Amino acid sequence: MSDEIGKTTTRRDMLRLLAAGIAGGTLMPSLASAASRSDGVIVDSRRIERIGLQLYTLRDQLAKDVEGTIAVVAAVGITELEFAGYYNKDAAWWKALLKQHGLTAPSAHMPLPPTDADWDKQFATANEMGHQIVIMPFLMPGQRKTKDDWKRIAERLNVGGTKAKAAGLEFGYHNHDFEFAPIDGTTGWDIITTETDRSLVHLELDLYWATKAGQDPIAIMQKWSGRVTCVHVKDIGPPPARDFADVGAGSIDFKTIMAKGRTMGLKHWFIERDVSPNPLESIRISAAAMKKL
Repeated sequence: MSDEIGKTTTRRDMLRLLAAGIAGGTLMPSLASAASRSDGVIVDSRRIERIGLQLYTLRDQLAKDVEGTIAVVAAVGITELEFAGYYNKDAAWWKALLKQHGLTAPSAHMPLPPTDADWDKQFATANEMGHQIVIMPFLMPGQRKTKDDWKRIAERLNVGGTKAKAAGLEFGYHNHDFEFAPIDGTTGWDIITTETDRSLVHLELDLYWATKAGQDPIAIMQKWSGRVTCVHVKDIGPPPARDFADVGAGSIDFKTIMAKGRTMGLKHWFIERDVSPNPLESIRISAAAMKKL
């Protein structure tokens, strides 16, 4: 498929969404006072004031047409972005595009660099882009075979967190499900959370992957109160497959998670769907569901 065909397809999707009345839908949060739940926990019952998106969800669309895809993102009511690559565009270009659509980009995923000296390059890019947070998103299987591998990763994350702080940035780690698998009497998650400095290495909790691994996201946020500053928001389908699902189409109780999380340091929530038959439709459905939280 040529670039022009790809661009036409994306822009047709954009026009369809605009025609459906999605464009310009600003979030007018309905404010309510804090309420006490039956379990005695005081939660802030205000609806969320903004909606984020991890751009990995739209990687194929962005590879064909950055401008048209970002226009769709803004049209469905998303207001802030988490980057996962820059598609050969520089910081000035991106800043102009985001300003045009009223978007901010507080966060970015950046891989574990080859050496600790390479953290500086990543953090320089983050500052050029105007990000406030850098998240280390994934470990390849060969990087996490043993308990000692995980300990070495924890050491490197501490270095990354130290360098990020010196660069004026926050730093964090994003989970999948493999962190919770047993390994030599412990788990990768236990090593990451206990052997890194909680003031330097925050946590971006992927609600789908944690749930699929049999974990309770609220219990994690309570245990690490103040440390889980970001979450990825995607739903989970029924067993046995428990596949990815759009927000509201599965069984995760996002309303309770979001309300309690915001009392424990949660600042950002990014819609993400790793694989979708129609990513543009997925973000439309998920953003509409998020507006109701």
